[in-house]
Amino acid sequence: MRGKFLGNIEYSTQMSGMQRLSSTAYKALTEGAEVIEQDHFGYKVLKLKDKTFLKLFRVKSTISSAWLRPYSVRFARNASELIARGIQTVDIIECYRLERYKNTAVHYQPLPGQTLRQVFPALDEGETRLLAEQVAQYIAHLHEQGIYFRSLHMGNILKLPDGTLGLIDIADMRFSRSSLKEELRLRNLHHLARYEQDVQYLIKDQTFCTTYARLANVVVDKVAAVMHRS
Repeated sequence: MRGKFLGNIEYSTQMSGMQRLSSTAYKALTEGAEVIEQDHFGYKVLKLKDKTFLKLFRVKSTISSAWLRPYSVRFARNASELIARGIQTVDIIECYRLERYKNTAVHYQPLPGQTLRQVFPALDEGETRLLAEQVAQYIAHLHEQGIYFRSLHMGNILKLPDGTLGLIDIADMRFSRSSLKEELRLRNLHHLARYEQDVQYLIKDQTFCTTYARLANVVVDKVAAVMHRS
């Protein structure tokens, strides 16, 4: 029997357990940091001097579910759940609530490797086919493990030094007690297919579609229809 998605897990209790980070401590922690990502509101991801990362989540309103269920805690909980299900991801160090800022943050040890968005362009035809097959196997495994990754794209899947794959940017994710239904599998593939720069490497031939369809027990034409919709 295929299960429903797991409910939220006492985020309000977790929020009270977050470490408060004063302005002074924040400045000390981020001194000399490299800005990896930012927007017009400010920093989003910082690489600290010790090579660890600090990801910041801005709470846009004082009346927001992000205070009760902060994205930093969701990120940390998702990392723990992924590891429990045998999926490689970042190693959480601490979650913070920043004083005097409308931010929470998660401090973590990054996963080594390159994103598939970086890897694919450097590959020849044969290597592209092999990696496309590996990606299909990996996504089928995520779905079999009941993992629905809303931010599924090649920028969030890493090729690790040992040749295996892992996930980053994991805040937006849902877990089921059993494998995903076909409808959800195809919907998740649709997330991937929206990124033309990614899907071009997966649809050069039928390798990705046939591999995923076989492992997920889905008609290959349905997979192909989703992946060619970009």
